[in-house]
Amino acid sequence: MMPLPTLSVDILRDEARTFAIAEGSHTEPTLYGVDNGKTIGTYLEQKFRAYLKARYEFVEGNSASGIDFPTVGVDVKTTSRRQPQSSSPFKDASQKIYGLGYALLIFVYGKTDDPAHRTATLRIINVTYVEKEQTGDYQMTRGIREILEHDGNAEDLMGFMLEKNLPVDEIKAALLAERILNEKPPQGYLTMTNAPQWRLQYGRLITLAGTVPGVESIYRAASD
Repeated sequence: MMPLPTLSVDILRDEARTFAIAEGSHTEPTLYGVDNGKTIGTYLEQKFRAYLKARYEFVEGNSASGIDFPTVGVDVKTTSRRQPQSSSPFKDASQKIYGLGYALLIFVYGKTDDPAHRTATLRIINVTYVEKEQTGDYQMTRGIREILEHDGNAEDLMGFMLEKNLPVDEIKAALLAERILNEKPPQGYLTMTNAPQWRLQYGRLITLAGTVPGVESIYRAASD
């Protein structure tokens, strides 16, 4: 038996598009009448992982790694088009400035039920790939970058971070300010809400996909 090829980021992106197109023609009785986003997201993510597992060699994510595809540094997010958002583990407040530390592959779906046959269809509306450098918060990174462009200092940065309610104390803010002065953060495109887990909102980056660096439109349904 021939060994399976190793999964890469390029393959993952290509297969996400193929999977998205195929999923729209599949009917699923177990999801009929289901409106729970977590249940639908788990179904899609497990199905995508099984699809890849039959074709490629890769290490599956677990609670320790925290992401779906740790060997290629990518986490999969599945969300409804009605409210494109999901949660992500909170590790450190600096994630809002320098990103989550891994890339995102985001599936946005629309669901329709067929009462006559008691089946559901999940139509993938679009698939977006976000490089890890662009997974910071849009407003936070934009404000910090503007301060740096206007010769702002550590005090300016600290004041901005505390004003924007970044979940840090003054000592942590001072350390972050020094890091920022030496390491300008890239522009992020997520909206990240402070919580025990980050609440990530994807509306902006889905709209900007394909027009800004690091945010790629993998697939967009023709009628979307």
